[in-house]
Amino acid sequence: MTSLAMRVVALHVRLTRKKRYATHEAGVAFLRSVKGPSTPPEDVLRGLLVTTHQVRGRDVHVVRRPDAPPAAGAVVYLHGGAYTNEIVEQQWAFVAHLARETCCEVHVPVYGLAPHATATEAVDLVAEVVGQAVGAGRTCVLSGDSAGGGLALVAAQQAPPEARSLVAGLVLIAPWVDLTMTNPEIAVVEPTDPWLTRAGLRPIARSWAGELTVDDPRVSPLHGPLADLPPVEVWVGTRDITLPDCRELGRRMPPDAAFTLHVEDGAIHDYPLLPTPEGRRARGEISARVTALLAGKP
Repeated sequence: MTSLAMRVVALHVRLTRKKRYATHEAGVAFLRSVKGPSTPPEDVLRGLLVTTHQVRGRDVHVVRRPDAPPAAGAVVYLHGGAYTNEIVEQQWAFVAHLARETCCEVHVPVYGLAPHATATEAVDLVAEVVGQAVGAGRTCVLSGDSAGGGLALVAAQQAPPEARSLVAGLVLIAPWVDLTMTNPEIAVVEPTDPWLTRAGLRPIARSWAGELTVDDPRVSPLHGPLADLPPVEVWVGTRDITLPDCRELGRRMPPDAAFTLHVEDGAIHDYPLLPTPEGRRARGEISARVTALLAGKP
């Protein structure tokens, strides 16, 4: 049974955010909208240390507890937003949660957004960030929500074997793994999703692909190599149009792959980032899994 808090959040999303993606025209308008700032909010990250450096001309923020041991593992977190929206407060709150609960560094690359940047640039940026995060043999976990979850999976697939061997796992929230959105099961879920529609997302997907096709593995990791990946865990709700492709990802995984799909009944897109009982429980599960993965306990 969906909690009252989740129903209230779903109604708020339906009234205030669905219009961004409701139609092709709305998707184009949102794609062309002015981007907001990506500066780490001091109030959300209070009590944590934040440093910033640049990789390929893009800011990479590193968030950690003051008492975090230098040799602790790292998380590379990639924010969602349909590849056209900047990182927002709820995502920064999730970063803060990870830093506080896991006692590790959280690396947050501010990758370029469509229509001014494309998948190829983001994949190259994240590859370098991951390379830095696993420096000196330190392990890391790749994490991300929505578009960022898809990009995290791309990063693991595209990483050279020596870097992939130091990725302890992937922890993904409602990842957008197939930008073609041709899975027929999406039509069943879409009417229940108060936020996302394929019509509004298609022009964004086309822009993000750039010179690539939308089914290119660097854009849609569902079509990429799924063997030899570290453990993959996914959190997604039943009222989320990413659910069918998350299930398809599990079906395509090799028989010996470590893949876990956590499905929350009645939950909407990115529910672990929301201020609901389901969201709080999922955040606790995620931080526990990150800690275990970095400790070598898949």
